[in-house]
Amino acid sequence: MADLHSPAILLHTPQLGENIGAAARVMLNFGLTDLRLIAPRDGWPNPAAEAMSAGALEQGVTARVFDSLEAAMAGLTFAVATTARPRGIEKPVLDTPQAVSVLAAHPGQAGVLFGGEKSGLPNEAVALCDVILTYPVNPGFASLNLAQAVGILCHQWGAGAGLGGRFEGKNEGVGAPASREEVIGMFEHFEAELDRAGYFYPPEKTPVITNNLRNALIRAQWTEQEVRTFRGAIKALTLGRGKARVKRED
Repeated sequence: MADLHSPAILLHTPQLGENIGAAARVMLNFGLTDLRLIAPRDGWPNPAAEAMSAGALEQGVTARVFDSLEAAMAGLTFAVATTARPRGIEKPVLDTPQAVSVLAAHPGQAGVLFGGEKSGLPNEAVALCDVILTYPVNPGFASLNLAQAVGILCHQWGAGAGLGGRFEGKNEGVGAPASREEVIGMFEHFEAELDRAGYFYPPEKTPVITNNLRNALIRAQWTEQEVRTFRGAIKALTLGRGKARVKRED
């Protein structure tokens, strides 16, 4: 059963099953499950939609088919029409964050209406909605794929609902930061080998060159593992490894 607080997504006369499936997929990505189809051209169910949904139509998204928009809007107490065209209709026009804020604050169930691929929403459909939602698209190329248009709204809903990313808060792949002692030890190791190789010339410029190197390297915000890796690389470059290893007294 759909969450009554989450908005329903209504697709008005959608044509391609692939777009319906992609819309269902992105809906479930961001926690929306109520999908209402008004007179889909190719009927329902649609094998192309099922394939494109990547399992969303089986794992949470409920798709229902209606013969008319009026029937599809049953149970809704607020509706948003999405359009990229000026309509000459006296309705508030919202951007995506504004629309999501209004949807989230509305006490009943709301719906967001998207037009079909061929010509978008007819004026009579827009007339049944409370507000208009429009995206900040290129005025010279304002046409959006149906599933992409649904995805923009769903993403904003997910952000507003506080959904966390898959790795959010887990610090996956980020090691413990290196201590200042470890970083300075790495600097000194690097500089000692550079000095041995005769890099600091003329000698009186050594402090300036050293500071330049340290300033550049410190911006990397080293982790413990990165310090160990870099020092291993210095050692390999100066002493070699395996049969190429150089024997030094120090």
